[in-house]
Amino acid sequence: MQELIKLEHIDYSYINSIPALTDINLSISKGEMFAIIGQNGSGKTTLLHILNALVFPEHGTFTYQGQEINARSMAQKETSIALRKSMGYIFQHPEMQLFCPSVMDELVFGPLQLNFTKEEAIDRATQIMKAMSISHIKERSVSMLSGGEKKKVAIASVLTLNPDVLLIDEPLAGIDPKTQTFLTELLIDLNRAGKTIIFTTHHLDLIDHLQPRVAVISENHSIQKIGSAAEILNDREFLIDVNLIHEHIHKHGEEAHKHYHSHYVFHQH
Repeated sequence: MQELIKLEHIDYSYINSIPALTDINLSISKGEMFAIIGQNGSGKTTLLHILNALVFPEHGTFTYQGQEINARSMAQKETSIALRKSMGYIFQHPEMQLFCPSVMDELVFGPLQLNFTKEEAIDRATQIMKAMSISHIKERSVSMLSGGEKKKVAIASVLTLNPDVLLIDEPLAGIDPKTQTFLTELLIDLNRAGKTIIFTTHHLDLIDHLQPRVAVISENHSIQKIGSAAEILNDREFLIDVNLIHEHIHKHGEEAHKHYHSHYVFHQH
C-alpha cells in the first residue's frame, strides 16, 4: 500500500518540560483504518494535533504525501491550503469546532473559505445533510442540539470539504447508543469509499468492530506496540501491562471466576 503519513522520532512537550509524546515512529498507508489507543494523558490527542499540523513537534520529522510538514512549510499558503483540503479534523467535543448561528451555516462555512461559490457550498451541504440524516435540523441553532446531533453536524461540516483523510478524536464520546451505531457504520462506509480514517478511542469494542490497525501509546508517551486489532485485543497480558484492562476475580459459592474489565467498555470472561 502507498505510504501516506510517516512520523520519525517525534518528540513533543508542553511548556517545553511536560512530556506528551516521546520518540514516536509511525507509518500509515493511504486508505487505511488506523486507531490510536492508550490511557488518558498518554498523548493520543496530541498525536492527532501533530498529524493535522495544529502543533509542530520539537524533534523529529512528519511527512505527508512525501512532503515534510513543519512550521516553515505550513507558512506557505499553497501547502497550508492543500493540507486543509486534504485532511479533516473532528474534535472529541463538537463545541470546539461549531460556532456558526445555524447548522446550514456550519456546513457552508468551510467550502466558502476554500473559494467554493455560494451555490456550490449550499449544494454540497445539502448532499451531506441528507447522507447524515440531519436535513430536518438545518435551520436550528447549534446550541439547541443534542450531543449526538452536534457530533453529526461536526462530522458533516468536515465532510463538506470531501477530505482524503479523517482525523477523529474519540468518535463515540458523549453520544447515545443509536448515534454510536450510526457513526460506527459511517466510518466503515467512508473507509470503503477510500478515505483514510485515523482515530483515537477508549472503546476497545470499537476496535473489535472496525478491525483497524492499532498503535498503543503507553503511560510513558511512547508507542509500545503496533498490530492488527486481533493481535492487540487477544494479548491480555499486554493490555493489562499498559493499563487498558484489569483482572477482576469474584466468587460464586466455592467457585472463583476471573473477568477482564476494560477501564472503559471492553469486558470478557
